[in-house]
Amino acid sequence: MPCDLGAPGPALFPDLEQEDVAAVTTGVLPSQNIRELIAAKRVFASQEISEDQIQPASLDLRLGEMAHRVQASFLPGPSRTVAEGLNQLRMSRIDLTKTTVLERGCVYVIPLLEDLNLPAAISVKANPKSSTGRLDIFTRLITDYGVEFERVPAGYKGKLYAEIVPRTFPVILRAGMKLNQIRFLRGNPSFGDPSINALDEEKALVYHGEEDTPIKAMVDNGLRISVNLRATDSSEIVAFKAKKNAPAVDLANVNYYPPEDFWDAIRQPNGNRLVLEPGDFYILASREKVRVPADFAAEMVPFDPSMGEFRVHYAGFFDPGFGYGSNDIKGTRAVLEVRADGVPFVLEDGQIIGRLTYMRLLTRPDKIYGVNIGSNYQQQGLALAKHFKKK
Repeated sequence: MPCDLGAPGPALFPDLEQEDVAAVTTGVLPSQNIRELIAAKRVFASQEISEDQIQPASLDLRLGEMAHRVQASFLPGPSRTVAEGLNQLRMSRIDLTKTTVLERGCVYVIPLLEDLNLPAAISVKANPKSSTGRLDIFTRLITDYGVEFERVPAGYKGKLYAEIVPRTFPVILRAGMKLNQIRFLRGNPSFGDPSINALDEEKALVYHGEEDTPIKAMVDNGLRISVNLRATDSSEIVAFKAKKNAPAVDLANVNYYPPEDFWDAIRQPNGNRLVLEPGDFYILASREKVRVPADFAAEMVPFDPSMGEFRVHYAGFFDPGFGYGSNDIKGTRAVLEVRADGVPFVLEDGQIIGRLTYMRLLTRPDKIYGVNIGSNYQQQGLALAKHFKKK
């Protein structure tokens, strides 16, 4: 049901109503502008949107009360709603007000609590939250009349849905849990290579993995990230490989599960190389420590066939302040969720495994990624999802 905006009043972001969008600044909306969207009913829900959903440059979305198990993933296309697609493909309905297990390999579509009534010049891009990706929960946003996943066109008015496929572990969840998030974009805020190089010169985006010394960023269609497979001693874990047929993970449990029940720890692989087996899921870390200045955000490109037949980083969004925090820390390793595609693939220490693209924010957010807002991974090394006990 569309929201009632009441009597006409001052426009939210008045310059957004101009026809010549190219004449105004582009960027990702920061936390304070997200609050303005909520206050103006551009984002609304049947249950109040809480402050803890608002991140430095994104908004966490909540699961609704009903899940639909479907025969297959689908896009509604330009001529139908998601509800019409569900009527054709639904196998069963599942009540999420009760404790519910989503089975591995099954496809579910869940209406979200939040709806959108976007301004004419604001679009949306979605991604899974970090903990969602680290559990190998494949999650994508769908909209009515949508022709692509994870994107919402400017001016969209309507409901939002999450497609969810647990790929490694069965998961236990309930209504109200948050598995994905959205960013609000004005124009195309992505930086090209010359701008990333200039930003690196000014801000030092990359630090040595073992030292607090800056190193020159490798920039080629984005900032290139390499994988670490070299241990500093025999006890250091350089990778985790998910176990098959592990128990279900209850997403409400934090710092709860023994990692050894779910993961095989890989210490020093022979020759500092690792064979990715098709169908298996790995958690790896970058050699470099990276930083995202407070007036920028960054995104990892999930799949690049020029680098190899694997997918990296389901949850590829890096908030403003990642690798900085409030104390100007010297970078944070990128943790990488990796799955080989079709054939075994050898990764070697230092091999390029991903590309990080940077995006400017409209202005510096009033929240910065770090412990002060409950961020779980600010000073991470090789880190599992927050649900597993820390050693």
